[in-house]
Amino acid sequence: MWKYEWNKVSFLLLFIVSSQLLTGCEDQKDTGTNDSQTPDKLEKAVYQHEGLTKYNPPIELHLVKETGQGLRDLIDNLPGETLEDNRWSKLYKQDLGIEIIYDWKAEGDIYYRKLGSVLASGNLPDVVKVNAQQLRQLNNAGLIQDLSEVYDKYATPFSKEIINQEGPAPLESATIDEKLMGIPNIQSSLDSVEFLWIRMDWLDNLDLGKPQNIEDVLTISKAFTAEDPDQNGQHDTLGLSITQHLWDPVMGLTGFMAGFEAYPKIWIENNDGQLVYGGIQPDVKDALEVLQEMYREGQLDSEFYLKDGDRVKELIADGKIGMLYGEQWSSFVIGSSRNGDPTVQWQAFPIVSNGGELAKVPLKVDMNQFFVVREGFEHPEAVIKMINLHLEKNWGKTAEYNKYYSNPFPVWQLSPITPYPALKNLEAYRQLERARLSGDYSRLEAEANSIHNYITSYLTQGDDSGWGWERSYGPDGAFAILDSYVENNQLLRDSFIGPPTTTMIEKKTILDNYMHDTFVNIILGNPIDDFDDFVNKWYNMGGAKLTEEVNQWYTENN
Repeated sequence: MWKYEWNKVSFLLLFIVSSQLLTGCEDQKDTGTNDSQTPDKLEKAVYQHEGLTKYNPPIELHLVKETGQGLRDLIDNLPGETLEDNRWSKLYKQDLGIEIIYDWKAEGDIYYRKLGSVLASGNLPDVVKVNAQQLRQLNNAGLIQDLSEVYDKYATPFSKEIINQEGPAPLESATIDEKLMGIPNIQSSLDSVEFLWIRMDWLDNLDLGKPQNIEDVLTISKAFTAEDPDQNGQHDTLGLSITQHLWDPVMGLTGFMAGFEAYPKIWIENNDGQLVYGGIQPDVKDALEVLQEMYREGQLDSEFYLKDGDRVKELIADGKIGMLYGEQWSSFVIGSSRNGDPTVQWQAFPIVSNGGELAKVPLKVDMNQFFVVREGFEHPEAVIKMINLHLEKNWGKTAEYNKYYSNPFPVWQLSPITPYPALKNLEAYRQLERARLSGDYSRLEAEANSIHNYITSYLTQGDDSGWGWERSYGPDGAFAILDSYVENNQLLRDSFIGPPTTTMIEKKTILDNYMHDTFVNIILGNPIDDFDDFVNKWYNMGGAKLTEEVNQWYTENN
């Protein structure tokens, strides 16, 4: 999967750099504080839980660390702090008696290659972050500890509440043979929901209406390609942006295919109550046939299969792209098109269907990162304590958001363990919306208040660095649509949330790559019936066994 998913990492780094570095956080309001208690009494009460007690004498905790330019830029803006000696390392030692030691550090591909070698050798650090396949392999080799009792005893009620925001999926995905073999690194599935982003100035130039169904989307794409939407007299625009990585979180095809009731990356329940893989269903073939026609007509970049997200982003910045599908932070990508031209305007729209009903929007609970503890380490609860403290100091009753999360630089990245509430961004939008309706912004919590300041700076002072925040968190932004998705029951959750099966470990990467290559070639012009051959071969290459295993899990857990 690394071959086709690395670009999501680069996109997330872009989001961190373009958003969190610019976040203003004045007027912090500690969340959940009981005003009847003094800060000292409050902190003492919180820290009485066994999951926040201090080791005496202190202990050493060995980890490894992925680094990169973003982390270096962060440290450059924090005089006196280093990766090894900073506010988070001091906090873990001061409050928990845990001294962080990095056995080694590396960047990007080098980090993952080295990590693979370390895991294969069995010479693990005390705590290490792994993916689902590595979790299963380390468990099978007997190299990691069962954390079931450790989690029950040491996770604070606040930590358990946050982990449960994603439902049962995170803990279930880390459970093997009824044992919790890793602690999930919580990621928000809601934040990965997609929207349709359209250049409104182009829509207005061509006197086109807002999309109500997939036919409208296709009409807009065709017009954006052929009718000179930027009015420069040249045939130099594209209707829909996609990258060589078909499932990228921005400029991918997940949202487009959902308009055809096609869900290539999740497991769905069929009419017989059995789970089937979305990527091999007939609706996918219908979507691919339309994409093939769009490519033939020049609505897609003729060289999309050669371009990653960074190269396609250059087309956006140059004003050549009019429409794309992407997650809520797409606004920070498309904002580059406004450089030097503030008249450029984009807006998020709901994903629309090919019928009269509201579209079902795929929601994949992407639990693919877990913290595991090597077998033999004497303090397996240490990782739970660090999770507790990270959540507490950013969002708990004793939070110091400005100091440990954003100052306004993203100082949370200095922590080796960085969990966050899965619902925090949607909740920030809801706080902002309540404030907009009431006119009372005094009750905004730290994160929502930070976003409010940024949006206000854009709306009142023309500070364009707030444009992306307004497009995501404003009254007509992406989160307003997400709120409607939730209210209208439009989210289609992945029905398989268990740990990887035996065949997944052995075959998933091969099957995923085969599907990706087949789809790209069909879009480029291969016969559409190649899809039927793909489905048959998918089953023969391990898909049949994989489907059997997934349904066995589904039967046992439902």
